[in-house]
Amino acid sequence: MLIMTFKHAFISILFFLPTASLRAQSTRRYKDLVFRDVTIGYDLSYNPLVDAKEKKSYLFDLYQPAGDQQQRRPLIIWMHGGGFKYGSKSAKGIQLWCKTFAQRGYVCAGINYRLSKQNPVFHFDELLASSYYAVQDIKTAVDYFKKHAVQYGIDPDKIILAGNSAGGMIALQAAYSSNEELAKLAKLPADSAAVNKPHDRVKVAAIINFWGAIYDLNWLKNAHVPVVSALGSNDPIVPPAHKNTPLFGGKDIHQRADSLGIPNDLKVFEGYSHELQKHFNPFFAGGKATQGRWLEAGQFAADFLYRAIIK
Repeated sequence: MLIMTFKHAFISILFFLPTASLRAQSTRRYKDLVFRDVTIGYDLSYNPLVDAKEKKSYLFDLYQPAGDQQQRRPLIIWMHGGGFKYGSKSAKGIQLWCKTFAQRGYVCAGINYRLSKQNPVFHFDELLASSYYAVQDIKTAVDYFKKHAVQYGIDPDKIILAGNSAGGMIALQAAYSSNEELAKLAKLPADSAAVNKPHDRVKVAAIINFWGAIYDLNWLKNAHVPVVSALGSNDPIVPPAHKNTPLFGGKDIHQRADSLGIPNDLKVFEGYSHELQKHFNPFFAGGKATQGRWLEAGQFAADFLYRAIIK
């Protein structure tokens, strides 16, 4: 009886091993959801020396795959939308993408940045100025994470900028425009960044642009940074393509990036508006159906990053 039990157990192991191996091969870190749990560190600061009254603008939440022992992991810095006037790192979309990308094995930082005291949505000059100052904040964040790469177990050469709406705009301008170019477009008085580092652009591995836009398509020539975009075909806030607007959306970026040989991809959600809602409502974060589309956009971006910078 003992011999038969051992024999059956041995046969079961032989059959189990190929199955386990196949399961391991079919699950790819950074592409698939390979971690069940995520640890989150709340209200950390990427600019700890800032004045107390501005402290909130420089906070971040750090998402990591629970129990992960791997070092030099890619970092995704996620920036929220809100028209440079509203929003925070606690936005539903930011939390969802930070968690699911951490489940794929990334380290994710959902960050705050300085918001405008004016109303950028209705004043384009203020929108440009807000973009400039937010870009300076993201440069501060990137410098911080590069200096603390060992502490957070990240690869300083694989930092990815990501965001939705205004957050996507920050990511795009930070990677492709220089301090001088953005300050000149915004008609800002020269500050220390524009004067001392006029040609400075943040050096990152890739961009995730969810329904954001770039101010000047010619800036794409400045840096060969892979970019993946997702958007709604009926977006009236940030139109997919340049039509009587000073913004160049995801379709424009896709076409120009193709012509420049920049690795890129685009997913269009047909029939949907800004934030992939059926009818955009800035006071409603989006129900389960909208969040399902956010997850779909996230998987599309993860697949692109896997091809472009991981493999």
